[in-house]
Amino acid sequence: MSTTSRERIRCALTGQPHDRVPYQDVFWRSTEIRWRREGLPADVDLSEHFGCEMARIGGDYTLQFPERTLEETDRYRVYVDGDGATRKVIAIGDDWTPHWLEFTVNSSDSWQQHRGRLTYNPSRVPSLDGYRRARQKDQFVAFSAHASFHPTWHKIGLETMLMAMLEEPDWPADMMAMHAQLIIDIYEGMKTAGFEFDGVFLADDLGYRTAPLISPAMYREQVMPHHRRVCEHFAADGLPIVLHSDGDVRPLIPSFLEAGFTGLHPLEAKAGLDVGALRAEHGDRLALFGGIDATKLAGTEDQVVEEVRTKVAAGKEGAAGYLFHTDHSVPSDVSLSNYQLALRTLAECGAYD
Repeated sequence: MSTTSRERIRCALTGQPHDRVPYQDVFWRSTEIRWRREGLPADVDLSEHFGCEMARIGGDYTLQFPERTLEETDRYRVYVDGDGATRKVIAIGDDWTPHWLEFTVNSSDSWQQHRGRLTYNPSRVPSLDGYRRARQKDQFVAFSAHASFHPTWHKIGLETMLMAMLEEPDWPADMMAMHAQLIIDIYEGMKTAGFEFDGVFLADDLGYRTAPLISPAMYREQVMPHHRRVCEHFAADGLPIVLHSDGDVRPLIPSFLEAGFTGLHPLEAKAGLDVGALRAEHGDRLALFGGIDATKLAGTEDQVVEEVRTKVAAGKEGAAGYLFHTDHSVPSDVSLSNYQLALRTLAECGAYD
């Protein structure tokens, strides 16, 4: 029976017996500020304090333009990022909200001009420091990257990308193919540098609140080949592969499984994804990672307990694993006491017999 985080998550993602539901989460900066006001010590790291069990480590898959600040005040910052995109981040309370203003790559011609930037070089591989800390804590170490769709629109803009996929699909397809190859190359470069991975966490936001951003047919034709390519590479090393996608991606899940993903995260309850319904529909084919409705964690104590107990019980049904995580991240309307209650509830109901 698994006794370390590394073993526990591996078993949960591969449908093997394990001792309890693994725990993982992420927190808004404003949440951290609130919780420190509510008594959380100033010198603790939230992930370590609450016992997060997964370390996600990846490399640099940008176009490697030099980043530079164009304008900065105490309320916003305008800068050019590593993809050559001009962004404006605006202070909203204690958090920052990003906006994309313009893009260096905005056409097939400009893509051809800068295409060579999306190739591998050793500078894309990070240092081993974070990996060594994760190994010292027996954490599950996941190779982490954005998959294909999401990082492509970061380079050219979502509207430009969607129109190109309809009207001139060859150049976004080339971008996604080159990105897939870069993921593989960075992964292999990190292995050569001394990294050893337990699994893979690929993010590719493909949904908004009520539906996928593209049709299932378009996903299968234009995105799935690149997902399948990287999944096959990781599967050859025996690694389980989690896909992160916000929004309502339910119509795409059968294709995700066909592409080779073994788990789905974060199961956004606000977009209609329900742990029990997903377990009933997809049975033991899909590990479920998340689904704890953050709006319920901001409610009464009874709502917190009911949310955790209900979702954990549903996730534990059958052989496929369940991993605790909020349905995106922990927002600042969740109090420290409510979150502590959620974790106490998880400890009470998360063990396997």
